[in-house]
Amino acid sequence: MTSGGPTGLPCMTWIVADISVSVDGFVTGPDAGPGNGLGTGGEALHTWAFSDDAEDRRIVQEATARSGAVILGRRLFDVVDGPAGWNDEVGYGAGEVGRPAFVVVTSVVPDSVRLTDLDWTFVTTGLPDAVAAARTRAEAASAEKGQDLDVVVMGGGATVGSAVAAGLVDVLSLHLAPVVLGAGTPLFTGGAARTLVQRSVIPTSTATHLTYDVV
Repeated sequence: MTSGGPTGLPCMTWIVADISVSVDGFVTGPDAGPGNGLGTGGEALHTWAFSDDAEDRRIVQEATARSGAVILGRRLFDVVDGPAGWNDEVGYGAGEVGRPAFVVVTSVVPDSVRLTDLDWTFVTTGLPDAVAAARTRAEAASAEKGQDLDVVVMGGGATVGSAVAAGLVDVLSLHLAPVVLGAGTPLFTGGAARTLVQRSVIPTSTATHLTYDVV
């Protein structure tokens, strides 16, 4: 993700869908679920996020620094909050300065949360309301820090795809991993057509980072 808003517009809080994807369009390998969050072979999608490539590191750091709030679906929440999920070394913002607020789209609020050190909000009234709640949190964080911060829709694939199809996303940031998974969770399964305006293409040793304005 790069800083600033869509082309020609001033900086403010943007809704950014940011996700890693295989060449054949999957955001996990097959058999994904709690205990196997990325599916079989899905670890290859995120090699770039843990690489020593200077450009990969810059992209991770800049994206984290501009994250005022992060949206995720319930299935992804169950993975990251599960026993084999995020910890102090692995997770959104791990190793970076500060952590954003997290907004989960769900039909039912979970009975308990393992990662109690993170700021969780559970929205049961749909994705548009989750985006609105996350925007409010990001704008408050922007005012507190004195800098423009974004809302990041991080996944899973159904949540990102639905947000793009519903016209809720300003910027689409794809990290194209050099792998063909053959099966798994697809990023897009249909929905309204959207026009993308290419903003940047950054090839690294581990991925091709693509950023588009959604118009």
